[in-house]
Amino acid sequence: MDLTPARWIWFPSERTLPNTFVLFRRILTLPEQLPVRAQGWIVADSRYRLTVNGQRVQWGPVPADPRYPEADPLDIMPYLRSGGNVIGVEVLYYGHGEGTWVSGKPGLLLRLDLTYTDGRQEQLLSDQGWLSLLDRAHAPGQYKRWYLRALQEEFDARLQPELWNLVDYQPDDRWLPAQVLDAPADKPAACGRYRDYLTDAMPEAQYSELRTRQIPLLREFEVPALRLTDAGYVHWRRDPRDWFEMRTPDSFTITRDPAVVRFRDSSSWELGLPQQRQTGIYATFEWEEQLVGWPYFTIDAPEGTIIEVMHQEAHDPAQTAWMDNHFYSWSRFICREGVNTFESFDFESLRWLQLHIHAMTRPVTISKIGVRRRIYDWPQQPQISCGEPALQRLFDASINTLYNSAQETCVDGMGRERQQYSGDGGHQLLPLRTFLGDRQLPRRFLNTYCDGQTPDGYFLDSWPAYDRLVRIGQRQTQTSSWGPILDHSVGFVFDTWHHYLDTGSLEDVRAPYAHFSLLTNYLDRLRTQEAHGLLPVEGLAIPTVWIDHEAYLQQRHKQCAFNLYAAAMLQHALVPLARAFDDSDLELRAQRLGEELLGATVERFWCVEEGVFINNLPWLGEASELQGPRMCDRSLATAIMYDQCPSGQTAAALKALVECPDTMGFSYPANAGWRYWALGRGGRTDAILKDFRTRWADMDSVRYNNTLQEFWQAIPDSTAQWSHCPVAPLYILSSEIVGLKPLAPGFACYEVRPQLAGLPRLSTTIYTARGPLRLEATREGTGQRITLHTPSDGDGTLLVPIGTRFESAALEPADPAEETGWQRYRLVAGQSCIFWQPDGLDAGGDASN
Repeated sequence: MDLTPARWIWFPSERTLPNTFVLFRRILTLPEQLPVRAQGWIVADSRYRLTVNGQRVQWGPVPADPRYPEADPLDIMPYLRSGGNVIGVEVLYYGHGEGTWVSGKPGLLLRLDLTYTDGRQEQLLSDQGWLSLLDRAHAPGQYKRWYLRALQEEFDARLQPELWNLVDYQPDDRWLPAQVLDAPADKPAACGRYRDYLTDAMPEAQYSELRTRQIPLLREFEVPALRLTDAGYVHWRRDPRDWFEMRTPDSFTITRDPAVVRFRDSSSWELGLPQQRQTGIYATFEWEEQLVGWPYFTIDAPEGTIIEVMHQEAHDPAQTAWMDNHFYSWSRFICREGVNTFESFDFESLRWLQLHIHAMTRPVTISKIGVRRRIYDWPQQPQISCGEPALQRLFDASINTLYNSAQETCVDGMGRERQQYSGDGGHQLLPLRTFLGDRQLPRRFLNTYCDGQTPDGYFLDSWPAYDRLVRIGQRQTQTSSWGPILDHSVGFVFDTWHHYLDTGSLEDVRAPYAHFSLLTNYLDRLRTQEAHGLLPVEGLAIPTVWIDHEAYLQQRHKQCAFNLYAAAMLQHALVPLARAFDDSDLELRAQRLGEELLGATVERFWCVEEGVFINNLPWLGEASELQGPRMCDRSLATAIMYDQCPSGQTAAALKALVECPDTMGFSYPANAGWRYWALGRGGRTDAILKDFRTRWADMDSVRYNNTLQEFWQAIPDSTAQWSHCPVAPLYILSSEIVGLKPLAPGFACYEVRPQLAGLPRLSTTIYTARGPLRLEATREGTGQRITLHTPSDGDGTLLVPIGTRFESAALEPADPAEETGWQRYRLVAGQSCIFWQPDGLDAGGDASN
């Protein structure tokens, strides 16, 4: 993208401190006959908030590789009027790296094209004709909130020109003509000679470019607070800043007193004046569910009144009145005299919000408390209706979790990193395509993630984010156990393969595929004689092998799972991708390496007596292995799914996955899907649904926040993430319970194998590249009556237990499989079939053939 003749602009200066805000203002005068089109593009480093005549238009841009920022589309026609119009842009330059921003240099670039009915055209461009103001209401140089959040917002309304973005405002001499930067309009601002004084970074122009936004703009809508839950006094023993900046102990005490906040009407509350000067008032509000967006509120208060706004995902008022325990999640606002309307500049993840109000000299009134929620504009609305209330609650929570974690990037959780990960995080891409019918956001994930490949070959697994750049230096000096997670590089190949399998689009996966030869070479080089021809999991210079938080007692116990995982990726994801791209060289290399890794893993970790992979088999004679043989659900599941057990001996592994003995390490929720995939293949969806009912549906986050938490146990008022990315209930519903799987790219060939395991009722729609597939099932006697509406195209196969009765169908038998107790039928595209399926084999049989 080239936005010439627009120019990158900034406030006239030679350096910019971190967390600096600059206000930009431009008058656009229009005739009585308005243009019929006013569209263009805008991008800023690091974030912008755009208004027209004081009305909020949009916020951006998306997190991106610093070499490849994306310009947002702009359409301001709904906000224009004849006469004077003010285009106002607030631009925040982070400076500090964080979870959504790596590095860069400050700047604003905008081009607006206007077209009139007579064909006349005009342009409004970012250039020296704009006025700029250093916004000292946000003090330049403000410290970071924490490691992965750049902005610790403190906004003093007394220092910002009131109504600066309206036409009647008269700028004074503090406003200066914008400085034109020398960065080209088809490159990021970082390619100019303006100095990045914090890190002295400058990407090479030949490897950088400005790109168009790859996904739609997000939807924004206001969600008012559900209720006022708690209120009282905060008695400060020290300056409040000692607590918020340093966490100084014994800084305050709290007295609960609900009467301190008096309800006035449906959306406003009056707060009395504390009798003692060092006393403040707190008021705690909650929402019906956890959401992501910009908190806002209105307050009528005297000049100098201070409000700390505390955002939290989970809170238990019965245990503590005080919040602010989740990664320093607070912002500060200081009032001018009278009515102030405040909205945080950056978005937050919350269900609870606490206003702490102090330094007032008269009673104050707070009103209109809400969150401007942000949600990706999904092509389809999810349709999942289940006859069990607990499971319905779980599926609803899974959808809301996706709303929170999959927005401009697909992240683990918005309350902490706000970073992209493959591996456990990449599983989100599956339900985005199937239940929400979207492939643009998954495609953007693939395109941006692959930009983070290192010259060695592994990927910076949280890219685009600042995290792993810091970890590389720390790993060199042995000051961190974390580094770029190597198993996420393996998972990224799976993410790419699954996207191609679901969509059939080689073009969608062309960019990431170009990186996989280098990754294969890197993996091959890692093997040593000391590691017995396996990929090591210890002693790596920069990357680390993670696999899971909870399933392993020692780091070396991960070697079995990691090598099975890598072998499966090479043989079952990279090899077919290489064939699709007619890349025989990479196909042969991947096949060879996969076979060698699998052979070495079998030789070292396969226990002939037990018929399973044992994670610590090579070290069982050592004193540190007194706990005896250890398995993990990840190794057992991978071996079942990808036929890695010698002679097809899967019975012991499947038994362990069903029974979960103490000797088997159990993965945390975001990795639970591996076990469920293997259980589905083994015909044990009854075990899956049992887990959904008992382990998942009663999660505290499901019951209270309508979300899925990071770990099996989550404590309120802690750093626990209550909206993470473990959306296994969704993708397992489609692939194992409904049983829909693509057998050829783009669902050109697919299979449906319903395994409902006693569900009383299920109705759902899954969106494929060939059209929607709808399943409706109700419990009748000892089975389910199922109606299946097939996609309008594609070669479909139905796999059902022998004894299934068909009421209405245009089917013909295909590939009978009597030895397994199942029968295959060819489906007719765009038709419906109705059948009654007995319980029989879908609770313990084996259709793996």
